[in-house]
Amino acid sequence: MMSFSRLVRFISTDGMTYLGDAILPAATYDARKATHAKVIVGDIFGDYKVTNEKKEIKKLLAPLAWEQIPTVRLLGLNYAKHAMEIKMPKPTYPVLFFKPITAIGGPTDIIPVPKIAQIDNETDYECELVIVIGKKALNVSENEALDYVLGYAVGNDVSQRAWQIKKGGGQWSVGKMFDGWAPFGPAIVSSKIITNPQALRISTKINGKTVQSESTSDQIFGVAKTIAFLSQGTTLLPGDVIFTGTPSGVGMGRKPQYWLRDGDIVEIELENVGTIVNKVVYENGIRAKL
Repeated sequence: MMSFSRLVRFISTDGMTYLGDAILPAATYDARKATHAKVIVGDIFGDYKVTNEKKEIKKLLAPLAWEQIPTVRLLGLNYAKHAMEIKMPKPTYPVLFFKPITAIGGPTDIIPVPKIAQIDNETDYECELVIVIGKKALNVSENEALDYVLGYAVGNDVSQRAWQIKKGGGQWSVGKMFDGWAPFGPAIVSSKIITNPQALRISTKINGKTVQSESTSDQIFGVAKTIAFLSQGTTLLPGDVIFTGTPSGVGMGRKPQYWLRDGDIVEIELENVGTIVNKVVYENGIRAKL
């Protein structure tokens, strides 16, 4: 049975929502540029089939719906150069926090900034390699960890630094919990295609200007180490989404610091995976201070 290459969830021109295997134009790896997909039927984490039925893509959604995602885990301080730029020591073990399911957004959705997140206007961007777990994983070894990966996507761990660091009592999730603050996509690229997740370029552009550009080889804890560690004594479930940390170049670490403003276009790309493009929209149109 044929397995998917680039899993997308999308609204078609008939108004229906489908899972599909994106049909890419020549010379691109980015599902955002696909106009059609082969419809997938069945359980993507069990028995499924990539059919020959093709549907036109009207709008790409997050590759998984909220009800398909048991948890959203995220790592902090997982790139060596990022730890250096914010003057924090490299961690001995992965630094873990969580986001609610409602933080999940799609590859073209807006990033809404509610009034509470406008306090001190310190909303930041973080480009991240995203792991999607494909089957139950408990106490797995580093050598076998990649066998549990359904595929990879790219995401943005949007962060409000005032709440994360100064106002939230050190509880990172407080500054990262808002609706739509974990957009990811544009597809889940099969682990059969991405065989080495530690050799991918990842970058962020704000309004067309590159602000982050690094290789996933700079990760302190690579994908295999991350899965092995997180599965010790805790079962990772099919559909679990793991954001794996951001490289250097975040707004907090820049001189002068840069905070996302109302109307900013955030474009995040991961090599061989694709691009998400999200517009920042402040509630009531309030603009952040420069």
